[in-house]
Amino acid sequence: SDAEEYQPPIWKSYLYQLQQEAPRPKRIICPREVENRPKYYGREFHGIISREQADEILAGVEGAYILRESQRQPGCYTLALRFGNQTLNYRLFYDGKHFVGEKRFESIHDLVTDGLITLYIETKASEYISKMTTNPIYEHIGYATLLREKVSRRLSRTKNESRKASVTSEENTPVEKITSLVRRAALTQNDNHFNYEKAHNFKVHTFRGPHWCEYCANFMWGLIAQGVRCSDCGLNVHKQCSKYVPNDCQPDLKRIKRVYCCDLTTLVKAHNTQRPMVVDSCIREIEARGLKSEGLYRVSGFTEHIEDVKMAFDRDGDKADISASIYPDINIIAGALKLYFRDLPIPVITYDTYSKFIEAAKISNPDERLEAIHEVLMLLPAAHYETLRYLMIHLKKVTLHEKENFMNAENLGIVFGPTLMRPPEDSTLATLNDMRYQKLIVQILIENEDVLF
Repeated sequence: SDAEEYQPPIWKSYLYQLQQEAPRPKRIICPREVENRPKYYGREFHGIISREQADEILAGVEGAYILRESQRQPGCYTLALRFGNQTLNYRLFYDGKHFVGEKRFESIHDLVTDGLITLYIETKASEYISKMTTNPIYEHIGYATLLREKVSRRLSRTKNESRKASVTSEENTPVEKITSLVRRAALTQNDNHFNYEKAHNFKVHTFRGPHWCEYCANFMWGLIAQGVRCSDCGLNVHKQCSKYVPNDCQPDLKRIKRVYCCDLTTLVKAHNTQRPMVVDSCIREIEARGLKSEGLYRVSGFTEHIEDVKMAFDRDGDKADISASIYPDINIIAGALKLYFRDLPIPVITYDTYSKFIEAAKISNPDERLEAIHEVLMLLPAAHYETLRYLMIHLKKVTLHEKENFMNAENLGIVFGPTLMRPPEDSTLATLNDMRYQKLIVQILIENEDVLF
């Protein structure tokens, strides 16, 4: 079985050993009381002294440091640090925390500790660091490769149910082992993730205790902000390694705190669905009891009740009760669906494709316009494409009841145009200028959903 074949990777400890060897910081206290010493500096502050004086104070003591005020620029402060038999000077800043570069520290001592570690490792292992990403464990026993194989096998049997291009084809999937101590159990429990491509959502992270990179298996050195962590799946890698990690994020539902305002692809991968479950739930409810409702999607439901539905989905996910016994007014459910689309951080019709859709809408020849729109649709991320396809099928059903609900494709285009597509730049003028094209795009998508999708 996969579990029996699995062998955890051997973490590479060379950089960890180097960190242990790095010089320790030694604070050189000023023997006199310095006037006008900033309150956020301690006795290591020596006032206005020259570089030469700082060099004399620190001479011969590896890891020794002082703070001084610049002679040339009074009010500017410098960290003078002894490393490699020379005195290094860094412009020092404070905004509630101390920093000389990107990293911010609670204390000068921590800043110097981290600096000495970094200097020592980069001095001793610069060539090693530059080659860390050339033979990563991730590519040989990467945690996503077995997953891709299983998904491809399953979807090859049902590929006609959705967009053919939305999954990775089986023949392109390498058969490789699975890894990652952190996610091993989660993947064996669930073979059914839809294989929509998703980039990792990396954010700088401070790890408590020794930590190793899950891309290259090397130690993540430093005192704070040693690397980055994916907020959606928990993958931990060096900042430099993050550039090489494939777009194969498999979000962990435990990390996804809400349904609304969550990236669409992240949500569907976390819930293991083709489309956001809020879209499926709302459309199912509307089609069950609301297709003939006059002014469907145009008439607003009570805002407070729509917010209640939103909170129910955020709290209960696909178990949220939106039945007629709780919300008899179907306009509340329709309003909750529109709100979901409006709250997406990246619209269903993405910022990247927005201008291409607008340009396609401006084509006067109907056949050429339809072909151009189809080409742009192919550029949408798979989860966005599938969500849009499903919504358009639903809206087409709404138009079939136009005699009762008075909602044709043009009316629905007016409602859903600004909901499904927003210009990348937050410009009121651009939005106003594009409104008729937004309406036209949605209208064409509804009227031609059987051809376009």
